[in-house]
Amino acid sequence: MTASAAGGHDQGAREDGYEPDPKRWRALWVTLVAGFMSLLDVSIVAVALPTIQQQLHASAAEVQWVVSGYALSFGLALVTAGRLGDALDRRRIFLIALSGFVLFSAACGAAPNITLLVVARLAQGLAAGFMAPQNSALIQQMFRGGERGRAFGFFGATVGISSAVGPLTGGLILALAEGAQGWRWIFYVNVPIGILAILLGRRLLPHTRRSGRDVDLPGVLLLGLGVLALMYPLVQAESGGLARLWWMFPAGAALLFVFTRWQRRLLDRGAQPLLDPRLFTTVRGYAVGAGVGTLYFIGFSGVWLVFALFYQHGLGFSPLESGLAVTPFALGSALAAAVSGRLVDRLGRLLTVGGITGVILGLGGTALLLRFAPLDIAPWIAAPVLFLGGVGGGCVISPNITMTLRDVPVHMAGAAGGALQTGQRLGAAVGTAALPGLYYLVLGSRSDDYRGALYLAMGAGLVGMAASLVLAAYDWRRDRRTPQPHRPCPDDVTHSPVHARQT
Repeated sequence: MTASAAGGHDQGAREDGYEPDPKRWRALWVTLVAGFMSLLDVSIVAVALPTIQQQLHASAAEVQWVVSGYALSFGLALVTAGRLGDALDRRRIFLIALSGFVLFSAACGAAPNITLLVVARLAQGLAAGFMAPQNSALIQQMFRGGERGRAFGFFGATVGISSAVGPLTGGLILALAEGAQGWRWIFYVNVPIGILAILLGRRLLPHTRRSGRDVDLPGVLLLGLGVLALMYPLVQAESGGLARLWWMFPAGAALLFVFTRWQRRLLDRGAQPLLDPRLFTTVRGYAVGAGVGTLYFIGFSGVWLVFALFYQHGLGFSPLESGLAVTPFALGSALAAAVSGRLVDRLGRLLTVGGITGVILGLGGTALLLRFAPLDIAPWIAAPVLFLGGVGGGCVISPNITMTLRDVPVHMAGAAGGALQTGQRLGAAVGTAALPGLYYLVLGSRSDDYRGALYLAMGAGLVGMAASLVLAAYDWRRDRRTPQPHRPCPDDVTHSPVHARQT
């Protein structure tokens, strides 16, 4: 986008009632720090599980809930939390959720037994799920035009980097903390950072005007039960959940079908649904972007657990060494994500296509090197290839978020962001269940074939990423064949596709 075009866009936004908040960039960093903490807690705990299990005298199934319980409650809250932010006040919901996250982080660190730790992790995940959709919604509220692309670039970098550096951060904390109780600092570290974010958020975050509409409670129940039925067998995969709870998948699909019909019925009545189905049918780019994100996270999320298993169990690395081995990807992702947000308006979906291709080549090349190169040098010669994969990764998440949400009216931003992240959480749950499962499947038949186990699991992850590449390429080719006219400001409600049909 040229400077004049960007200026024209911003001017149009002002005419539609938008005035730039002078505190918007400082407010953005508050939300990004809080979002980084919540997403980091999905993976940071994994490196400490053996220590937690030993110190709290827990079984393998109990300690697994420290990770899976957080992911489950996180995913369940997203859409409802986004809708509440739209209906009430995103600032208020964000600050309440952040306060809960800090409180429950302290409770996790102080937990005297595994039962209270799991309960605190469930509550911590619920607070994180209420906080997450407010991040993307506040970006849409505070920014317009080219600035929104830059803001989403930082947001996408936060999402991507938090997934990749969790093992490294956990390893660093365990290395610095002394004694058998050092694992507690993985949770305590959230407390001072979170308190500072709360204080700054109270000063910097803008209020949202209440919509005056009721929240769809039957929709909350139907969607919550449907997502629970799909996610619960996945988070229980390591304890036989897929074989024992397979019936929950068709039950979850049926509940989501009923949820969709209920949402359409509310629209016919003129009521406000929890998740407007027209987001997927009339808002340009939303359905494709949600699909790309879900498929990408199937491969992307599970890869890091497989790397950790291979480096620590197969090569005898410490948690810190294991985290350092995958740091090149995080570095490449951080550098590219900060730049890619500025290129979205110019390159569009082509940026995502190129980014996913780079990730596939980078992670595929790393898998080949770790499979066939001498083990004493393989992790280190793979570092440059992993860095290039990270550069590709930085061109996937933030551009996809930008293109998925940029045409969503601000009054629906929270629910739309929550639904997008719910798909990503479902994809992550599938990946973190399937890829380590394949890794252990190979080791079950050949107990010392760590390289073969890595190779198979990584290959399965690349299949998920390839599926997202096909969908992104289809969208890119469709846009080339049917160029779209200039879009009005997505926050001009009177011209948005959704509002046009409502009126």
